[in-house]
Amino acid sequence: MILQALERYAKRRDVSGDALAPDGYESKEIPFIVQIDLDGKFVQVLDTRTKANVRGARYLVPQAIKRSVNIEANLLWDQVEYALGLAVKSDAGRVRAAHAAFITKLAALPTSILSIPEFKALTGFLASDEQKNLVRSSPQWDDLTKNPFVSFGIAGAEVALLCLMDEVGNYLSQGREPADGICLISGEAEAIARLHPSIKGVWGAQSSGASIVSFNTEAYNSYGKAQGNNAPIGARAAANYAKALSSLLQSDSKQRLQLGDSSTVFWAAEPHPLEESLTYFLREPSKDDDPDIGIKAVKAAVQSASSGIFALGDANTEFHFLGLAPNAARISVRFWRKETALELARHLATHYQQLDIVRPAFEAFPYPSPQRILRSIALLGKSENIPPNLSGELMRAILTGTPYPATLLGAAVRRSKAEQEVIWPRAAIIKAILNRNANHEEFHVALDLDNMHAAYRLGRLFATLEKVQEEASPGLNATIRDRYYGAASASPVSVFTTLLRLKNHHLAKLDNPGRRVNLERLLGEIMNGIAEFPRQLNLPDQGRFALGYYHQRQDFFTKKAD
Repeated sequence: MILQALERYAKRRDVSGDALAPDGYESKEIPFIVQIDLDGKFVQVLDTRTKANVRGARYLVPQAIKRSVNIEANLLWDQVEYALGLAVKSDAGRVRAAHAAFITKLAALPTSILSIPEFKALTGFLASDEQKNLVRSSPQWDDLTKNPFVSFGIAGAEVALLCLMDEVGNYLSQGREPADGICLISGEAEAIARLHPSIKGVWGAQSSGASIVSFNTEAYNSYGKAQGNNAPIGARAAANYAKALSSLLQSDSKQRLQLGDSSTVFWAAEPHPLEESLTYFLREPSKDDDPDIGIKAVKAAVQSASSGIFALGDANTEFHFLGLAPNAARISVRFWRKETALELARHLATHYQQLDIVRPAFEAFPYPSPQRILRSIALLGKSENIPPNLSGELMRAILTGTPYPATLLGAAVRRSKAEQEVIWPRAAIIKAILNRNANHEEFHVALDLDNMHAAYRLGRLFATLEKVQEEASPGLNATIRDRYYGAASASPVSVFTTLLRLKNHHLAKLDNPGRRVNLERLLGEIMNGIAEFPRQLNLPDQGRFALGYYHQRQDFFTKKAD
């Protein structure tokens, strides 16, 4: 089903005029173009990079071959050592063999192409060590010593690369193998792909690409079939699904997001307005993003989901979500979901309604993104420290409306205790988990004075005791939170008896009698809902404690109306 949906997406792109790479080609970043003249003389090295993006411009080039340590060359483009035969990293013997393979690949082109003046010039250039060595004197030589990809072009010609000439395109689209099996995607007789194209762009996978379908040892074969014949996919269909997935995984794609070790892509079966706005729901906003756009996107989904009037295009359009993670030379599927546009809007609306919580004034965006939530529970806030599989489980819960992963609550509580702080993203996900998972408990966006749960009240009490200390002794380097938060949220009885004795000392230091009375009144109102201090709080109650603490702290910094 995954490959079928990707192959249909490739066809959809063809119909809409936003076609993927044609048969035999793929899109590739080529940072440098070696330009020659029609006499085969070196002219210059053209740098396609810009100051804003140092990765190089994208061009259509003949599809890459699969190689690891073996020597095999690409057609008309490759690394510097292959394309120019100039040793920059490898030993001279290996470079000579690599360059010979590149020239052999070029010589295999039909005579009708090699006799074109532009290709005569290229073969002449490659045959001249003197001309190739002139590249060393170019201003870009220091960058070329890093062995980047290069290709060839004629200086002053309209066609940027020789591989983009029509004659090369016609050659690459011909010569398909005869049909030898039934394709599992199309159901038609086709030439079965022995090796599937590599997928590039999965975070953590090999830079040269990894396989989503592969059979590399006999242990994976069945009934005497070898490699691709174990899962017969036509060569054309295999090329289409690989191009579609690689396109979605590009670094500048608006239909991908990185959550921990999971690279997630999404697309619609048909063009749909929600497909463009999904990025504002799921990815981490950049500094250049307009917060109002994200807010409007969320509001539109909420209104469409709650009013019954779907204003975001066809309600029945099918959306696909695919989460991928690296696994040596292969790609593992973390999750795969299909949802209609209406179901998707409802699930997103529910997620953001449950996530909604009072936030600090400096937070421009109203909701933390999935990536920010996951980073908030990771050690040092780093993506590489996000627990494995948690990103896929969180995305599944968001997209399907199922309970959030139980491990997420534990991670949020543990990180709050370790850092002695309840920050906004953690408080938001704790609220969402308790509202969705804990018997549909209803925690409010801001402070709930009517919530009588003991753990919630204890969190409020701890925040108020901290506030008393802060006002009694301004400028403290460390408050009771830095010393007692972890113990107070897990074993209240062992901490609060001490803190309540200390608060009398702190209240006595307040110079403003009115403020002292107000704080005492607040402490009495909170204590009125606590019958006794529990010996232990379980994990959900520790979450309620964190939420009560966060709500009360935010309330202290909220301007009160008369």
